[in-house]
Amino acid sequence: MVSTRPTETVFVYGTLTDPDRVEDVLRSVPNATFELGSTVVLEGLTRVEGEYPTLAPGDRTEGRLLSVDDRGLEALDRYEGVDRGLYERIAVPREDGDDCWLYVGDPDRLGVAEPVEWPGTSSLEERVRSYVSDRGVVVSTPE
Repeated sequence: MVSTRPTETVFVYGTLTDPDRVEDVLRSVPNATFELGSTVVLEGLTRVEGEYPTLAPGDRTEGRLLSVDDRGLEALDRYEGVDRGLYERIAVPREDGDDCWLYVGDPDRLGVAEPVEWPGTSSLEERVRSYVSDRGVVVSTPE
């Protein structure tokens, strides 16, 4: 049995904060391993509810860091519907200087009731990347 070591880190804030859900998602990945860390805070984005939760410009969101290998990351992309345009995977800095991934959903496709305004007129992915960079969005350890 070959074991793969988690090398990719993802900020999770919804169903993927549950270890049983992560295990279900990764079941299709042979010999998948994952590590679900303690609570962290995403500064600069807030969780909003729709059919599934997503993020919007705002204050902060509590979540956890999930570490997976490359194949696990591909499985998470499938789960989040990246190929169907439901969510975009975006890199965001951590306070330790490393980056991690997070998934931001299309508020229109997810049925978010409250208006979500990402500045700009380009694609959702480009507007989120720009916002993260311009506003200093960061994942940090709670005080």
